[in-house]
Amino acid sequence: MSQKRLFLLDAYALIFRGYYAFIKNPRINSKGMNTSAIMGFMNSLMDVIKREKPDHLAVAFDKGGSTFRLEMFEEYKANRDETPEAIKIAIPYIQDLLNAMHIPIIEEAGFEADDLIGTLAKQAEKEGFQVFMVTPDKDFAQLVSENIFMYRPARMGNGIEIWGVPEVQAKFEIEHPLQVIDFLGMMGDAVDNIPGLPGVGEKTAKKFLAQYGSMEKLLESTHELKGKMKENIEANKEKGILSKKLATILLDCPVTFNEKDYELSRPDVEKTDAIFMELEFRQMKTQFDKIFNDSNTTEDTNGNNTKKTPPKDENQFDLFGFNDTEATENTTTSYYASLENTEHFYQIIQGDLATKLLLQNLEKQQSVCFDTETTGLDALNATLVGIAFSWEKGKGFYVPFPENQEEAQQLANKFIPFFENEEIEKIGQNLKYDLKILANYGIQVKGNFFDTMIAHYLINPDMRHNMDILSETYLKYSPKPIVDLIGKKGKNQKSMRDISIEDVKEYAVEDADITFQLKEHFSPILEKVGTKKLFDDIEIPLVKVLASMEREGIQLDVAFLKSMSSEMQIEINSFEQKIYEIAGETFNLASPKQLGDILFDKLKIGGTKQKKTKTGQYATGEEILSYLAKDNEIVRYILEWRQLVKLQNTYVDALPNQVDPKTTRVHTDYMQTVAATGRLSSNNPNLQNIPIRTERGRQIRKAFTAKNENYTLLAADYSQIELRIIAALSGETTMIEAFKNGEDIHKSTASKVFNVALEEVTKEQRSNAKTVNFGIIYGVSAFGLSNQTDLSRSESADLIDAYYKTYPKLKSYIQEQIDFARENGYVQTVLGRRRYLKDINSANAVVRGAAERNAVNAPIQGSAADIIKIAMINIHNRLNDENWQSKMLLQVHDELVFDVHNSELEKIQPMIKHEMENAFKLEVPLTVDLGLGKNWLEAH
Repeated sequence: MSQKRLFLLDAYALIFRGYYAFIKNPRINSKGMNTSAIMGFMNSLMDVIKREKPDHLAVAFDKGGSTFRLEMFEEYKANRDETPEAIKIAIPYIQDLLNAMHIPIIEEAGFEADDLIGTLAKQAEKEGFQVFMVTPDKDFAQLVSENIFMYRPARMGNGIEIWGVPEVQAKFEIEHPLQVIDFLGMMGDAVDNIPGLPGVGEKTAKKFLAQYGSMEKLLESTHELKGKMKENIEANKEKGILSKKLATILLDCPVTFNEKDYELSRPDVEKTDAIFMELEFRQMKTQFDKIFNDSNTTEDTNGNNTKKTPPKDENQFDLFGFNDTEATENTTTSYYASLENTEHFYQIIQGDLATKLLLQNLEKQQSVCFDTETTGLDALNATLVGIAFSWEKGKGFYVPFPENQEEAQQLANKFIPFFENEEIEKIGQNLKYDLKILANYGIQVKGNFFDTMIAHYLINPDMRHNMDILSETYLKYSPKPIVDLIGKKGKNQKSMRDISIEDVKEYAVEDADITFQLKEHFSPILEKVGTKKLFDDIEIPLVKVLASMEREGIQLDVAFLKSMSSEMQIEINSFEQKIYEIAGETFNLASPKQLGDILFDKLKIGGTKQKKTKTGQYATGEEILSYLAKDNEIVRYILEWRQLVKLQNTYVDALPNQVDPKTTRVHTDYMQTVAATGRLSSNNPNLQNIPIRTERGRQIRKAFTAKNENYTLLAADYSQIELRIIAALSGETTMIEAFKNGEDIHKSTASKVFNVALEEVTKEQRSNAKTVNFGIIYGVSAFGLSNQTDLSRSESADLIDAYYKTYPKLKSYIQEQIDFARENGYVQTVLGRRRYLKDINSANAVVRGAAERNAVNAPIQGSAADIIKIAMINIHNRLNDENWQSKMLLQVHDELVFDVHNSELEKIQPMIKHEMENAFKLEVPLTVDLGLGKNWLEAH
């Protein structure tokens, strides 16, 4: 019989870890609740359950801190920041989920989770259990024994780690796990405010343990020490003993291990599902329910999961030891409305008479939702399978299109009067895709638009915006997944053309029906949150602009890139040989582990105190290597090699594969609903991330060329638009005057902060002033500025102080933005785009600081994004209305790129400059720089 296993989870360690894992991209639901901590903890819990299939499990919580440690040392844990509000809110939800899962919650007033886990682990060990303490906290290593293990959850691409006695011995370089207490006592702990011995770090603690074996033996032998170390330790012997006591995990807490109570049993799925629904954890709910169904599914010949109900006499194992079919069936209860349980009337429209009647009906409507079904996601090459229409809840029509494209075109022509009717509002989810599909059939969609994806983006920019999530969140309705029709991605995935018309009809009309309902739901909310004008005047008109730009694409010189790749490969090979020569051996340069071993073990670069990752290998990231590069030739070569390889793989070799064979051009996709600031994102390929700070990076732009010899590329770039916006919004007179006088703003700033005449400003002074000018928007600190310049931290602090004295209104504006955010929970751009900041009043300084920086930079970045969008709309309208042959191709940050017919070169430049500079009136003039060339590099 195999040994029974008990898993004990350290709740707060996993909750904090989960919360901070999402800190750069917090999980916010439609109610504005930050659910990162709950999601992070539940991910860890579910991973343990799924991976390990434990038979016994419990979760330990702190409750009120450690009474006995505070009695010993009042400053224990005094340095800790206030717990973030998102974690405080998370605890009741997590405990409700654990109760619904019938998982014991262990907590005792006055005791920490470490002590509870330590006590239970030792009790369970005596009863013959293997115990796994699930925590990232290294302090638990002191408890490890033959049958007690540390179980460190997976994180950031690294797998789980299980520490037994050998791992602890190796990690801490000790003979017995109990010596971990001495190790922790010697080093101290800044997080828990355990003082430790002054001057003793990790390396010294390991050396002392190897020499003396314990804290007590060390303190008895201080006469063998020398110099400052001897002096420090002799003066702090009491602190050393105290620190060891503080670091010792208790093993006699008032808790008792009861094997039966800790057995993992089948959860109350109805309760867990209800909590997941409230939190809007749709994917987690599916994964959670799947854990219980895994044993009741099998794969068919196509690799699809199908239900397998075990016969009653078959003792089939399932995850929690249950094999009754009733238990399994309970997990499939639907808490959302769906096609199966909702009355609806969806009709297929085929034949001349039915089509004519539908068209007559469409022409009578004021507002209609439509949704195209196609053969693929590539709008330029996909063909229509059908179009669904809906203008009333629960009702809709589906028009299938024939595979023969001549016949499909004839049918499409019949719908031109509807689509081009400017009196009928057209509703859709991600309308840009539908516009591009219909354009393939010569149809221009006219009239007012309502895009539910964009509407929700303006209402709640931090949430996801796909239709399934919106439907479940706001309508409590779960639409039919596309995979139910065509299967998962892969070679066996079908096309919509392969699916029966009846099935496509149900799926397609449901989409149109739900999107229509979402429009009805979102319309009043747009008015309520003050973003209706932004929606109507900017985001919706921009849909047509982006669809046109994406269809147009840009010419790519594939031969140039292939030649560039060959040249780069020669350089890459050359760098490899230089690196191998210095290293004295060949190795895998792309392997961080092998690279770390060469640099830090073999070549001893940077001394012995090199940072390591969670897995114990040396960290070899760019930040670390950049610091070492100035003194080490091999490191400089490695950084050069990495840069070349990245450029080659990401752009030079990848871009030719993204040329459309039909148009021979590259067609990026612009996404309006990704960046919370309002900036556009570019994808497939991402043209906004092409590096331009290096010569090689800039050369890539050379591959983007004019259409042919009759065209020239024109690049129009806003000059320092973000600085102009912050000057205008802050009302900073000195900065405004500098811009109005056409001064070099960085030179002007340098002149004022360094107190030198304008003509005497050095190149270095201008560079430092430029760094501050742009850094202020992002809350640059003296530490950050010193890292970005050659200035010391004190010099950086002096420069920032001088900057604020020069521009006092700027400092006031920054504080006003933060104050406004604290009072209202959001900041906004010049056109009313809101950035919600849920953590602006957080008691946690790190979390609050991030929100404060967003309070300052979001209105600046967002206003710049709004202004260039207005310019794009106005230029697009003029190009169409005035029948220009020239086309707008790209938007990259503050720059627009055009294919200009040579006959229009002289006239178009003043037009573009005028529209961009007059897109929005600020107290500071907007200026645009124009450039021309046969390729993008020349034009820029």
